[in-house]
Amino acid sequence: MTAHRAGLVGCRGCGRVWPEAETICQRCGNTLVLPDRRGLGAVWAWLAAGLIFYIPANLFPMLKTSTLGGLHGSSEATILGGVVELIHYNSYGVAAVVFIASIVVPISKFIAIIWLARVAGRPATVRDAHRRLHVYEVVEFIGRWSMIDVFVVAILSALVQLGFVASIHPGPAAVSFALSVAFTMLSAQSFDPRLIWRGLPLRSSKE
Repeated sequence: MTAHRAGLVGCRGCGRVWPEAETICQRCGNTLVLPDRRGLGAVWAWLAAGLIFYIPANLFPMLKTSTLGGLHGSSEATILGGVVELIHYNSYGVAAVVFIASIVVPISKFIAIIWLARVAGRPATVRDAHRRLHVYEVVEFIGRWSMIDVFVVAILSALVQLGFVASIHPGPAAVSFALSVAFTMLSAQSFDPRLIWRGLPLRSSKE
């Protein structure tokens, strides 16, 4: 038995359930909306925006480094270029963190959100529904760690400003990466997890 089949609607703000006739949650004041697959349009729109900005985030430089006012040369590093350079200097641990946070996690989030949006509300067993819920919870959990690269760039840009000696500035990829992460988080926030349970059969196969 789900809340929908019991004639109830859950509040996405505080989680309390109310009769479907109610339109406002009396606990937190949020508007009560029934789960609807048409709401997945916002998920796809934000996800598409995140994918679009993720491309320049990997093609353009993330950091611009200048030494001796440019007389000793300047360098630009993309995300993958930075990982390769870290490996070259035997910083395998840092390289692994950057690679996982910048490449593995974003791509995994894209794949997970696409899969959730495709299967939401479709027929499923109880085990399938729990699997979908676990994937959604993982996407929600790792969302808070998605800005590691942007934080690192911001910290380096603030600390390494030695005037003529050396300076570090964020590249155009930093803005693109931040926007990609923000749009992906909005996509995950737009997904209604109640749709996960809409595809359950009326009766279990054991009955």
